Amino acid sequence: MLLSHRKRLLELWRIAALHRLDTHLPLEEAPQLQSVARMIKSHPAAWGKKHQPNGVKLALEEMGTLFLKLGQLLSTRRDLVPPEIIEQLVQLQDRVKPFDVNIAIAQIEDPKFGLGKSINELFSRFDTKPLAAASIAQVHTAALHDDREVVVKVVRPDIRERIVSDFELLRDLAQWASARIEAARAVRIIEVVEDYRQIMLNELDLTFEADNTTKMRNNFLGSAMMYVPEVYAASKSVMVMERIVGVPISQTQVFDELDYDRAALAEKGLTIFFTQVFRDNFFHADMHPGNVFVETLPADTPEPYRFYPRYIGLDCAIMGELSKEDQMIVARMLLAVMNNNFSNLVDIVSRAGWISPNTDKHALTRDMRRTVSPMVLKPINEIDFAGVLMQILDIARRHHMSIPPQLMLLLKTLVHVEGLGRDLYPDLDIWSLAKPILTGWVKEQLDPARNMRELREQLPELLLSTAQVPKLLDQGLQSMASQGARQDQQLREIQQIRADMLNDRRKDWIALAGFVISVAVATQVIAWLSPVFYILAILFVLWRILG
Repeated sequence: MLLSHRKRLLELWRIAALHRLDTHLPLEEAPQLQSVARMIKSHPAAWGKKHQPNGVKLALEEMGTLFLKLGQLLSTRRDLVPPEIIEQLVQLQDRVKPFDVNIAIAQIEDPKFGLGKSINELFSRFDTKPLAAASIAQVHTAALHDDREVVVKVVRPDIRERIVSDFELLRDLAQWASARIEAARAVRIIEVVEDYRQIMLNELDLTFEADNTTKMRNNFLGSAMMYVPEVYAASKSVMVMERIVGVPISQTQVFDELDYDRAALAEKGLTIFFTQVFRDNFFHADMHPGNVFVETLPADTPEPYRFYPRYIGLDCAIMGELSKEDQMIVARMLLAVMNNNFSNLVDIVSRAGWISPNTDKHALTRDMRRTVSPMVLKPINEIDFAGVLMQILDIARRHHMSIPPQLMLLLKTLVHVEGLGRDLYPDLDIWSLAKPILTGWVKEQLDPARNMRELREQLPELLLSTAQVPKLLDQGLQSMASQGARQDQQLREIQQIRADMLNDRRKDWIALAGFVISVAVATQVIAWLSPVFYILAILFVLWRILG
């Protein structure tokens, strides 16, 4: 299976040896990796080279887009990856050299994956110098014929074929490792690869990003909190959307120059996050500084609004959604942490099925309390929320806690939000602001009047479904009758098999008895036996035949 990828495997082997990945493998936790480490070390590229502190980062960047993106994804999985590796993964960047503008134009004009029209038909101006370039796509600025300013996102040519090919290799490697290495099974490596595959394929298809952008835009239409640019056209490889003017969230000095209220801005950002998670159940899961801007308002903006600009949301390729059950679990977990109630936290995790029945809950509670309590007791503006969360995920990894992928996306987003908020306004009281939002949402979900309203709304559908009840009952009864008939048939077949076995056993004993008697008569042994022994032998044979 792996031999079909031998050329790519040889290339990856060379890169792993060049950067001495063998010195970064967790051999104490996974001694099965000893053979992998020896193989890497045996390559000529490793000879004479020592441990490289950033070897994992450098190797993944050289291995290509798929492995670079995998490293970025794993940088959020402290429940799976040791901390010393995480420190390297968070440094991964995907800034790469732009590809030729003529290739970009050909991509845009392509009738199958592009927009199917000439560049002059689509735009009155198309800027040949890219605004930005990353590992998946690059962006050009342009103008429509009605003078609207736009940005044009173009997927890199031939990247899909390379990534699909690498995913076949990655899936085979995951299956190989899972069959042989306990640590690989413990981190559910096959599931990780499949989740990552779906995320990457969605990123390669810009129609998904266009749909996500439109949905989030509709969620915040007319909002004073956030603005999402409009998408004008999209295909698998090209997306044209409204160009926005704003300041990256990381440029806090510009906000001071504009005299923006940074405290209000930070609180607004946190409110947007909880609104996306709990009101809309559709949250931006890649909120790094490059994807979050703040609009710049004209100097003549009326006084009440001048210092409270909106956020601008970009790059909606990776979005998260939670089930109603997971929403409630997340809210209760966050409230348990805020209330310093770690027994309740572990109980919530257990009821969610995220830990195995034989997990030592007392040890898990003790680890949580020892790690988090000292932080919670500090003044809120001294709490490193992201650090606490990362330590909790380290505990989850040690206790083999199974965390759903969508929840990991949420935790990753929460870390981004907390980091952005602290950079924007260091005294941000994230927990005191979040607690009433979460408490109010939980009460709303449990409100009997609200539940009755939802029941009334669903009543027509429920009544329509009751029309199927007689049919379903009849089908169920028929199924039970059919199942009973099959069980009766199976019982008869078992009884017949048993009878056949008994008959075969009788025949075997009759044949054995006949053989013994024949030998005895032929050798005249039977004349030497006493009558009592002869009678007992006959009775024994008859007992075995009739039994």
